[in-house]
Amino acid sequence: MDIRKLQKIVVSALEDIKGKEIEVINTSKLTSMFDRMVIATGDSNRQVRSLANNVQEKVKEAGGEVLSTEGEDSGEWVLVDLGDIVVHIMQPTVRQYYNLEELWQATPSQRKKAAEQGKPE
Repeated sequence: MDIRKLQKIVVSALEDIKGKEIEVINTSKLTSMFDRMVIATGDSNRQVRSLANNVQEKVKEAGGEVLSTEGEDSGEWVLVDLGDIVVHIMQPTVRQYYNLEELWQATPSQRKKAAEQGKPE
């Protein structure tokens, strides 16, 4: 499936269940493991699980493949692996703590400089 089409399906599925602060990060120049990372926030364990389930359902309906999911038991942070896109759905405190946006958007030279200065990435 085309990456743009898959990305559109994922974002739409998250918006359907009122996912918040949806962010898409192009990781194609940072890693060869996947091309996009989508991060979204859900307000409760139940909403986080519902968002993840809706992403899986919509991708499968469109003929895409869900490789794996993790974290559905606790519902604090659910990861949905779609191959070219990895979807992280988190509760607000978990998202703030791990701050994946900053980690994945910083260039390698920015991360190295921050590490040399003793700053967190």
